[in-house]
Amino acid sequence: MKHYSRIILLVLIGAGLSWSFWSSAGWLQLCAGLALFLFGMQCLEEGLRQLAGGKLEQLLGKSTETPFKALMFGVCGTMLLQSSTLVSLLTIAFISAGLIQLAGGIAILFGANLGATSGIWLLALAGQNLSLSPLALPLLVFGVLAGFNGPKSKAAGRIVLGIAFIFLGIDQIKDGFSSFGGDLDMSQYQVEGIAGPLLFTAIGLLVTVVLQSSHATLMLTLAALAGGQLELGQGLAIAIGSNVGSSVSTAVVGSLGGNRSGQRLALAHVLFNVVTACLALALLLPLTWLVQWLTAQVGLGDNSLIQLALFHSLFNATGVLLFWPWQAGLARLLIRLLPDRVEPQVLITELAPDNREPERTRARYLSERALDSADAAASAVVQELRHLGRLSLEVICHALYLPVDQLARAQGDEALLQARPDPRGLDAETLYQRHIKGVYGDLLSFMGRLEVTLDEAHQQFWVNCQLAALQLVDAVKDAKHLQKNLGHYLNQEPSPARTAYVELRRHLLSLLHAMHELARSELSDEAWRAQLQALDERAADFDAAFRVRLFAMVRTRELDGLQTSSLMNDLGYASRIFQSLRNVLLLGEGQEALRALRRAPAGDESLIVVE
Repeated sequence: MKHYSRIILLVLIGAGLSWSFWSSAGWLQLCAGLALFLFGMQCLEEGLRQLAGGKLEQLLGKSTETPFKALMFGVCGTMLLQSSTLVSLLTIAFISAGLIQLAGGIAILFGANLGATSGIWLLALAGQNLSLSPLALPLLVFGVLAGFNGPKSKAAGRIVLGIAFIFLGIDQIKDGFSSFGGDLDMSQYQVEGIAGPLLFTAIGLLVTVVLQSSHATLMLTLAALAGGQLELGQGLAIAIGSNVGSSVSTAVVGSLGGNRSGQRLALAHVLFNVVTACLALALLLPLTWLVQWLTAQVGLGDNSLIQLALFHSLFNATGVLLFWPWQAGLARLLIRLLPDRVEPQVLITELAPDNREPERTRARYLSERALDSADAAASAVVQELRHLGRLSLEVICHALYLPVDQLARAQGDEALLQARPDPRGLDAETLYQRHIKGVYGDLLSFMGRLEVTLDEAHQQFWVNCQLAALQLVDAVKDAKHLQKNLGHYLNQEPSPARTAYVELRRHLLSLLHAMHELARSELSDEAWRAQLQALDERAADFDAAFRVRLFAMVRTRELDGLQTSSLMNDLGYASRIFQSLRNVLLLGEGQEALRALRRAPAGDESLIVVE
């Protein structure tokens, strides 16, 4: 139903636009220019990101060493990409992934707002009488030709094409406003008092939200000012609204991402822009007088385009000066307002008496915005693999009919090991479908959607992540098979077969506990590998001795052939569970990002640690 409603809505919008284009050539020209401008911005952004590769991310990671460096990264990054929204969203992705801290992200946002003023200066200096189309035409040719000469050249060509489309869009927007003449004269709509600026501030906010670009809103405002369809005061109010509108995308992405760090930065962006907008509205008259006086001193008193650009820079700089001394305090306030979510002791809680019908578990850390950066995506995948690791171990514990807290104990509770399975015990197949499959699918889908160009190290990282996820799923699948016979024999009266299954359960729990401790250890690499090798030898010795005992019991007729075959198969499943989990630990060798999977500081969440 929703799908058909969306189709009907799109058809109606398309029909309405088609009719409006047929009715007004000026409106068609204006919309076409806006489309060219936005497409040019998109080409410029994509080309710069492809050309920079991972350098932009590396600079972002290093830019928070001091508040001033973070501010300058925000300024320079926005001037380069001509998109404060992109810089803000990239910063949210890095904060959500834990690659930079909140205070550094706040300083980057300040810089992004300052850097956003560069675009309007370029547009204002171009003026209304200067046509950029003659320059755009050769740029189109060069941009297309560059696309036939390798990835780097193609990215550079994309940048050139973006600039060309922006130039064409600017001229089309100018011509569109000119063709309207008096039909689109908003200067006649005068509203008395504070309601007037508030009305045009709301217009600027709404247009920016719809277009998802404050640059596009300001371009329209400049063209309308130059064509006489707007008064200077109305244009200044629209500029204020465009600033607030640019933070809406950031707020939506931050709130939907579900990560507390990203939500805090999104809220910081909204607070900064709203407070700055309120300050600018309160000081609108004195700021307007100041702008007019300053431009008059250099002979530009009648140039409303330059006055708008200067006003935009002044009120953003005022906002930065206002907030700059309070960065640390703002970060603390945001942490109090949005505290970290309490991590549950156990993720699978179907046995809780007040628990409702359990929902299917999905990925928790895979934000779509993280796909814009290889490093942010890598950090998100590591966090999600930890989540999948915790879920996998809990399912394995349920397959063994043991409480999850047994993993953290040096010696398993012998009474629990000897006990019959709880009648309320959960089926491992059901748990796999409910808690593992969805997260695994989300991980594979997320990694498959990454389109950022990767160097050799990142390519190896993705391969290792895919292998780690597969090994975890394999361990759960082996546990599903093990649970069938384990439950059958543990429910029987005491017998040699039941005793053997108790011993197998004790052995596997012991191995899981050993890996649990190894994952939490802070040993040197050499000591860590030595402990893992000792664990391998211990597992191999048990397998060999267990087989010997089985065949000895066959000879004494304590076990029949059917029982022996079940025990041999289940010994294989137990061995594969151990091998899968220890292989995941080894995947961190030589990969700094994946080393976090192998071990984490005590008390932190690591791959095979259950709190």
